[in-house]
Amino acid sequence: MNSIRASLVTMLVAAFALTSFLAALNGYQSSVSETQKLMDAQLRHASAILERAGSMGEGNGGLAEYDSEFIYQAWLDGELIMSSLESPIYALESLKEGYRDANYAGYRWRILTRRTASDHWYVVAERMDLRNALAEKVALESITPLLLWLPISALLIWVLVGWGLRPLRNLSRQINMKRSDDLEPIYEHEPPAELIQLIDSTNSLLARLSASFEREKHFAAHAAHELRTPLSVLKVHLHNLAEELPEQHPGLAHANAGVERMHHLVEQILDLNRTNPDIIQGMFKTIDLHSLAQRVTAAAWPAFSRKAQTISLDGEAVSMQGDESLLETLLQNLLDNASKYTPEAGEISVTVGERDGGAFLRVEDSGPGIPRSERAHVFDRFYRVGNNGDSESNGSGLGLSIVQHIVQLHGARISLADSRYASGLSVTVEFDTEEVGE
Repeated sequence: MNSIRASLVTMLVAAFALTSFLAALNGYQSSVSETQKLMDAQLRHASAILERAGSMGEGNGGLAEYDSEFIYQAWLDGELIMSSLESPIYALESLKEGYRDANYAGYRWRILTRRTASDHWYVVAERMDLRNALAEKVALESITPLLLWLPISALLIWVLVGWGLRPLRNLSRQINMKRSDDLEPIYEHEPPAELIQLIDSTNSLLARLSASFEREKHFAAHAAHELRTPLSVLKVHLHNLAEELPEQHPGLAHANAGVERMHHLVEQILDLNRTNPDIIQGMFKTIDLHSLAQRVTAAAWPAFSRKAQTISLDGEAVSMQGDESLLETLLQNLLDNASKYTPEAGEISVTVGERDGGAFLRVEDSGPGIPRSERAHVFDRFYRVGNNGDSESNGSGLGLSIVQHIVQLHGARISLADSRYASGLSVTVEFDTEEVGE
């Protein structure tokens, strides 16, 4: 995965290393040059000392311990009057004032020839390899600290780049902390200039999403409300038609069933769009989940008895924070879904209890169940398992979408598994102990 921080550090360290290398190279050349100048000055001092020694009458070989690296000569009227032990008996170079380089005894020498007022010629020479080694040592000692500090500089750059990217991390954290239903603009106090465009673009996107969701919500709500009136008229006409047709007329039964399914669909659409998270969560109160389940299962009993299905309720009293009417809708949809897909004389069970300090609600049936490959899609709106077109078993595909919506409003978790019967589905909703919104 690409990292802005790593890329910036790499580029900055590379630029710093290149700059340091060029500076070190320039420093090396300058140090060598200055060292050579200093050593040339030392040769001149050595020549002056040699002149002083000659005037004091000191003999040859006074500097014998340095003969391997330093030699000297003194000439007067073409005669060698003083020299070091290793010095040849002839002039190292022609007696001409100035600095020159020459070869002698297998080495390269730096030579200074100087003529005095008394017409003496003094020649001093120093081995070039020793001079260069010393110059390089001085130059390297001056640039080595710069190279040794390069890793520390890289670490410092890493820390400083991380500090510079802190506003970007704060913005990322603020976006990640947003709930799925929070489309409010992002606010950053005095953001860096580089982030202003990103924040503006993000807020513009959030505004468009919010407007889109509001349009969808309002359209669905208005459509559902508008459908209620023709449905009510249809029910009145079907009631009047029932008085004119024979009892149990098949066409009338199918018409009534279709109208009821349409009415159920309209009510589910309204359920999906009438819940505002902030308002709902602010109205949470303490409820007994087991007592709520008793009321809902009792109210649903006639529908189960028509299919000869048995329904049972197990568990114990458990308190939780939530919206009572929404939780009733949640359980009603789970029971309706279970009854719809469970064959006649099938079994449905409801279990309420406490686990890990939180409440849970489980609905199991002995129907065909849901294949594992489809369980991830059953919460999508209008998705129907199998989608075989059987009007007796296929609903609108909104039941589990409504269930999931209510689960999210309560900060709970929902999971699907195989039921404890030979076949069938188990739906478990787990609620946390902490109140949502705290």
